[in-house]
Amino acid sequence: MCGMPSGETTPAVEYEPDVVRPTKEDEVAALGSELFGGPLGRRALLGTSWWTPVRVVALVALGMFALGMVQKLPCYDSGWFFGASSQYTHACYSDIPHLYQGRGFADGLVPYFDKLPGDMDYLEYPVLTGVFMEVAAWLTPGDGSMQHQEQFYWFVNAGMLMVCAAVIAVCTVRTHRRRPWDGLLVALAPAFALTATINWDLLAVALLAAAMLMWSRGRALAFGVLLGLATAAKFYPFLILGPLLILCWRAGRWRAYGTALGGAVAAWLVVNVPVLLLAPDGWAKFYRFSHDRGVDFGSIFLIVSQRWNIAISPDTANNWAMVLMVLICAGLTALTLTAPRRPRFAQLAFLIIAAFILTNKVYSPQYVLWLVPLAALARPRWRDFLIWQACEVAYFLGIWMYLAYTTSGDAHKGLPTEGYQLAVAVHLLGTLYLCAVVVRDIWLPERDVVRRSGDDDPSGGVLDGAPDVFVLGPAARPEYEEPARFEGPVVEWGADGTSPAGRSSL
Repeated sequence: MCGMPSGETTPAVEYEPDVVRPTKEDEVAALGSELFGGPLGRRALLGTSWWTPVRVVALVALGMFALGMVQKLPCYDSGWFFGASSQYTHACYSDIPHLYQGRGFADGLVPYFDKLPGDMDYLEYPVLTGVFMEVAAWLTPGDGSMQHQEQFYWFVNAGMLMVCAAVIAVCTVRTHRRRPWDGLLVALAPAFALTATINWDLLAVALLAAAMLMWSRGRALAFGVLLGLATAAKFYPFLILGPLLILCWRAGRWRAYGTALGGAVAAWLVVNVPVLLLAPDGWAKFYRFSHDRGVDFGSIFLIVSQRWNIAISPDTANNWAMVLMVLICAGLTALTLTAPRRPRFAQLAFLIIAAFILTNKVYSPQYVLWLVPLAALARPRWRDFLIWQACEVAYFLGIWMYLAYTTSGDAHKGLPTEGYQLAVAVHLLGTLYLCAVVVRDIWLPERDVVRRSGDDDPSGGVLDGAPDVFVLGPAARPEYEEPARFEGPVVEWGADGTSPAGRSSL
């Protein structure tokens, strides 16, 4: 006969924190859920079947990626190969098939080491992206017509980029433990699907998403290594080290920051130094090209140049972009150190990358991929996210219609210059709108939907729940300090009595 178990032998049961249900806190999500049976009920059994949030979001992301591939079908069949403007009128352009031959992969040339014929003497991409492109070339059969090879090369790259898309979706789901369904913002983002196979940006985006996940788990070294690899694939990821420095300054987490910085530098050096030493001219091409490139599509400088007929040299654009970035960084530093509550890491990461995009002298349509996962973490609110995505889709269509107009000769099929300038302005205003909402959430933490549900900084890792050690402005006064913990009901900023955590507001 079995006896009652004792307190010493009864295993402790660990309860996962309540999962935030978007259909309860987001009216747009609740409305959209009507397509699938309505909002999730209070008694729904979560995590008891194969259909966990991470699997659902990953499958949705793969499905949307596949739809993006289908959208490229008119170009896959003919648009990339026949007719100057067909790939633009069908809005299905991709760099990938064109660069298979244009950057020497069809001829077996080694990136960075072998000089290319024509105006572009070396591959103009960072080293890790060049490796990605070369691996895809190895997997592409060298027989058959050039058209067949370019089609196969795009298809191989699309398969590799699909893996990156799945990584991004999974990492976004897991970064905020209590908010896994926010990953659907990434999976269902229309601009994500439309631009995923234009270029190779998803490699850097996936590495950065994995780095954000590692930081949220308190693994500073893994974060640094992944961030260094992301920077070796694309220039922009290193920028988030700036906001992270200010956050660690405010929280006094210098050791974690030093570990992350050391890991990032080491990983970047491991990838770049061999190529730098053995092929310095090829290695430097990306940096020379980025510096010398003129004012190009999608930038505020292009609107100024076209509207007022002002010639803006590359050096002038570089200088203005640098000045604007310095001013924005100073503003973000002041905001971080004076905000009534320390900003969340994802919020500042989104703002610094958005600032780089807004002040850059070029904006290719696939650059929206840089922001999608960060936007889902910084402002997981469907209304604001979809407003921004609508602006990006408008720009996606605008640039291809403008190129169709400029390449169709006297037929002028597409969008004239004034229409394209409007599309650029829509993109800029949409990004500024989302930035403004994030800044408002920082200054008024009770408006932040993540903190309203009872969290502090779920993507912050060692910063999550850490006390401040250096604060400026009104936040440094005693009356702004968070009250000490006590036994009884927990009171959190911005939470309400109906929140999933059951907490009341101040």
